Amino acid sequence: MDKRPLAIYPIIVLLASLMALSYQLFVFPNAFAPAGINGIITMIQHLAHISIGYLSLAVNLPLILIARRRIDRDFAKKTLLFVLSFSIATLLLQQLDLSTLAYHTENGTSLILGPLTAGAVSGFCYGVLFRHNGSTGGMDIIAAYVRQKKPEVSFVWIIFILNASVAAISFFVYGYQFEPVIMCLIYCYISSDISDRMLRGVKKALKFEVITSDPEALSNALLKELHHGVTVLPAEGMYSGEKRSLLVCIVNPHQIAAFESILARFPGSFSYVSEVSETVGNFKKIK
Repeated sequence: MDKRPLAIYPIIVLLASLMALSYQLFVFPNAFAPAGINGIITMIQHLAHISIGYLSLAVNLPLILIARRRIDRDFAKKTLLFVLSFSIATLLLQQLDLSTLAYHTENGTSLILGPLTAGAVSGFCYGVLFRHNGSTGGMDIIAAYVRQKKPEVSFVWIIFILNASVAAISFFVYGYQFEPVIMCLIYCYISSDISDRMLRGVKKALKFEVITSDPEALSNALLKELHHGVTVLPAEGMYSGEKRSLLVCIVNPHQIAAFESILARFPGSFSYVSEVSETVGNFKKIK
């Protein structure tokens, strides 16, 4: 039995604990609301003094039941584990005195570092969970449901409207000040940017498409010197009517100069290049 899929479950627990710690050290001491539904329940905690650990369960458990029936059981199971772990970790951490570790400043000169750090932690957690068919709950579940039912609908605007509403409401919740609004927007931007970068992957590459009359010699040079495969397709020039070949080669970004150097040895060839955000499958160097 392959145990690698099971390794994600302790990782989910660690991610939930990390996010709970981030809230205790960087969000709550600096009095601002994070993104999405967590931002709403954070403001409820601030006003009603009800722990976010309980509020998170109350909001997310019904959504997880819907996800289990309407979306995907594996997605619901991983989301449930995260929500339970986050709530338990939050309730335990709130019993501890973390005032000496919490980041905040009395004069507000460095408050920006709170949402920056918390946003980076949340973005990292989002990215890992999404890549393993999980989520942090809340709007993530709603987004998954909308994508399944209506994949043509852009959920970006819904999330933007919710986050903008959270930022606007925080002005009134946190003493009619603009700082919590700005901090909320910074948090939203950082967490979204980091999770998006993680979802797009770190395995970026460049795709060269080359029109050439000497496909065999050029392919051999690319295979020998760049150690990446080449795909050859027949092509024909519409203006000249001459038969040509189209070579497709995916290389690493640092190999662009080497590719151009090889191509310069074939003056009758023409190439254009585009960026590949991520490679999946058998993209490796040929020995």
